[in-house]
Amino acid sequence: MLAFFLQIDWEKYKPEALFGGQVLERTPAGLSIIYIIGVGILIGFLLITFFDHFNRPKFLFEHDLPREVKKKLTQTLANRSIRVWQIVFVLLAFTVFGFQAYWTYFAGDVNEQFQALAYKDLRGRRASAANLRGWMFDRTGQLGSALAYYKLDEKGDIVRAFALDREMAHLLGTERGTPGLERTLYQRVVDPLPEAWEVLTKIKHKEDEEKKDVRITIDRDLQIFVAKQLEGKKGAIVVLNPQSGDILAIYSNPSFDLSSAQTNDEFIALEGNKRDKPLLNRATREFYVPGSTFKTFTMISAFRSGKQNLTFPSYEQGFRPSPNSRPIVDATQKLGPDGTVAGSCDGGCQEKNIQFAYQVSSNQYFAQLAIALGRERLRETAQLIGMGTADDPEDALIPKFFPLVMNTSNAAIANALAPQQSMIVTGKGISLFDLGLEGMGQGYAGQMTPLQMAMIASIPGNIEGKLMKVRIEADLPPQPYAQVLSPQQAAQIRDIMSTVTEEPGGTGTVISAKLAGTGIRTGGKTGTAEKQAPLYDEKTGKLRTVKKKRKNDKGEWVEYDAPVMYERTDSWFITIAPLERPQVAIAVVVEGGGFGARTAAPIAANVILKAREIGLLGDQYKPKAMPPKAPGKKKKTK
Repeated sequence: MLAFFLQIDWEKYKPEALFGGQVLERTPAGLSIIYIIGVGILIGFLLITFFDHFNRPKFLFEHDLPREVKKKLTQTLANRSIRVWQIVFVLLAFTVFGFQAYWTYFAGDVNEQFQALAYKDLRGRRASAANLRGWMFDRTGQLGSALAYYKLDEKGDIVRAFALDREMAHLLGTERGTPGLERTLYQRVVDPLPEAWEVLTKIKHKEDEEKKDVRITIDRDLQIFVAKQLEGKKGAIVVLNPQSGDILAIYSNPSFDLSSAQTNDEFIALEGNKRDKPLLNRATREFYVPGSTFKTFTMISAFRSGKQNLTFPSYEQGFRPSPNSRPIVDATQKLGPDGTVAGSCDGGCQEKNIQFAYQVSSNQYFAQLAIALGRERLRETAQLIGMGTADDPEDALIPKFFPLVMNTSNAAIANALAPQQSMIVTGKGISLFDLGLEGMGQGYAGQMTPLQMAMIASIPGNIEGKLMKVRIEADLPPQPYAQVLSPQQAAQIRDIMSTVTEEPGGTGTVISAKLAGTGIRTGGKTGTAEKQAPLYDEKTGKLRTVKKKRKNDKGEWVEYDAPVMYERTDSWFITIAPLERPQVAIAVVVEGGGFGARTAAPIAANVILKAREIGLLGDQYKPKAMPPKAPGKKKKTK
């Protein structure tokens, strides 16, 4: 019999052989099922013997004994002791398995402390990192432009490496905290782990998507360049393609090195830096007061409402929305010949009214325009372009993310990159003065992200007047988010934006000066915004405080430390180029940079020049290569 079994080719009967070698996991899956069946049989026998103790046959002499005597019999005492320990064992077993089941299946959903500390448990991420991920390429897809790849370290181990670990730290993300592209791009379909029975019975073998190479829309050279533009500054730069929604470059400074966030202590140190906030992506998740760049939004709303031809007077003492309100004044108080902000215009050229006001950045005009448009019109335009609207100022402070504006292959990537939703207040409780401030980019319009402002610039930059969904995965088709303007309206607004950068008196003519001789026409808008910000000690990095008093719940005066605040003037600029068919829509904000024309606008001009050099604006704008110099005659040396 033994010789017979030894002659059998057992290899033919292995699961992988029976199923064509498609799934090697079937052998351990089958053994797991056999083990589970065996354990079930064992538990069944234990339960039978446990309950059998209660029905065991009694000896004849036990039948007529008093109950008190039966309890004292040795056999009865022994059985009772065994039953007690059986019960204790069962309770302990259920406690252990219940504890394990709680932390495995339920704690992640219901236990807040577990959720807060989940990033410290890296076992799952280490297990997933054990499988090699694909390479990440920039928009060119060239091997030399790889952004994430593998290499051998000094010890000969394969390690994940990043070409721009500081320039793209916020996009790539760390293994802790908010996930980035590294933790989402390579897990496009997150399926639950199959049960052993599914592994044993299902032949289909799913392709491993985690090992795919991916190409993103970022241009590596442009990303390096925008990072250099913010060296020594705090702020953000966003560069979009308004025709497709592609993110060509996006950077927030201060940033951090991915290598400096590998351990808990390093990550907590970065998280504890409240002065610089290196982990904060200012481009997508920091709110700024947009200043006059927001007048672009008010102008878009006016065109959508058919009120782009309105004219409004400019008052020497400022415009007062109501008799008792504070005046809204212009920085320059420029008047046209007829005493209006927009100047005089006859016949069909009345649309120059808004053009002149936009060119000279008239606060009075856009405050009056916002009031004329009304709350409903502003709310409708805001919601159409992805901004949130609130009835009360308190509601606007509730943080919200907006993944719906992202064009991604799955929700995990959209949620990882989702911007903080910009907000305005449009409820009936706010005054006309507040509504006027919003129209010029102040007051309750002070919760804008740089990405949102780049999206606003991209609307007239799109030839069809569409707002495109923001795209990071280069191989996805472009998707429109909303049809905001007609093509004709978009062209009109582009012409108005060009007066800021190209005509005398415009607030952004530094752009045309820097682009002189390139043939590139642009449109844009400067912005200067004041914001109350906490003051930090330059040497220690600690928040400066001052002692103040307030009443507590009992009506008693108590002393507390209040942060010292100062008025910070942020520098803004948004622009599109080339004007005929824009290929870039840019938003630049520099914290404490002063006037928009002084700091942000020159940076935007430099970015346009770099985009031209790379070829992002089209071949017709690329600088011509200089012909090689003819070799000269060598001088004879003695």
